[in-house]
Amino acid sequence: MLSPEITPQEFEKLRLETTGKPEAPLLLDVREPWESATATLAGATLIPMAEIPTRAHTELDPDQPIVVFCHHGMRSLSVTMWLRREGFEHVQSLAGGIDGYSRTIDPAIPRY
Repeated sequence: MLSPEITPQEFEKLRLETTGKPEAPLLLDVREPWESATATLAGATLIPMAEIPTRAHTELDPDQPIVVFCHHGMRSLSVTMWLRREGFEHVQSLAGGIDGYSRTIDPAIPRY
């Protein structure tokens, strides 16, 4: 099974290699709507953490690779572990969250 976390560098490499391909991971933003409006990653699907239990099985494909992110990586890791217990085997949390991605990969993404 995949590591529960993916570094911003590993994620960026994966993203560049799979853009437009069927194996491209779904980007799952588990922050609140106001956070997503402040800063986001292009193409992300927003499902706030509190809504994951009621929406995951109807809106997410357990066979698709998924990269979950939040602000600093704590909520996304929690959601990742829950999804794995629910049978989603190809899910990883973006280590450091969108803040870490902004600091190390794309400084144009606002930090908050």
